[in-house]
Amino acid sequence: MKYLLLTTAATFMVAPSAFAGDFTQGWGGEASLSGSTTSGNTNTTDIGLALHLSKTHGDWKHNVDTTYDLGKADGVDNKNRWYLGYKLDRKINDKLYGYANANYFSDDFGSYKQGSFIGAGLGYTVFAPDPMAWDVEGGVGYRSQKLREVINDPNDPAANIPSVKEDEFAVRGASKFNYKFSDSVSLFNNSEVIWAKSDTYLWNDIGVTANLAGNLAARFSFRVDHHTDVPDGVKKTDTITRGSLVYTLK
Repeated sequence: MKYLLLTTAATFMVAPSAFAGDFTQGWGGEASLSGSTTSGNTNTTDIGLALHLSKTHGDWKHNVDTTYDLGKADGVDNKNRWYLGYKLDRKINDKLYGYANANYFSDDFGSYKQGSFIGAGLGYTVFAPDPMAWDVEGGVGYRSQKLREVINDPNDPAANIPSVKEDEFAVRGASKFNYKFSDSVSLFNNSEVIWAKSDTYLWNDIGVTANLAGNLAARFSFRVDHHTDVPDGVKKTDTITRGSLVYTLK
């Protein structure tokens, strides 16, 4: 771990060069919109928005991700989650790179109401495209999480579980995998785990993307979010199934 910290720190000593020039130029990525609606015995509506941007500047790469999911059942909100993340990569050689990352989420119906993480580490490119690309990462950081309040009995405060905030050291591991079946069809599987004393959080997002025409594609994906330690009455696992239209930004 000492070697990891020293190597990462040395990698980012020259971080200001990553922001040289016109920072607004050279970005690419994708924007996606997902949604579904059902009617009958239950009226439900789900909408998802996502934006993924990246920019390469010499040995540096900027990555920005943001998602928003909103759901209603019979006019009552049952899903309201927002996420924003930023990661800066610094190439060390053809396979190895250092990174620093920070993210924040807010979730009105998840195990934790909000949380943030800031850290740094090393990444390794196991396979480079094409057709297979796979990066794995490991690092350390600082995590803050706030439990969602659980109201078991409105008339008995002692029966309720208050919202508690945990600030602690954490260890992070991540995997990003892509495989191109053809020029128009590809598979992705991305995972992350953040271990800390109070709780371990892990998620996995898998999906298939198929090009429709030009910059427009269709995507079907399935995501699992899991916390190992939650209060009684709160589910450990949340899932999201998405069918999306994706527009590639160039």
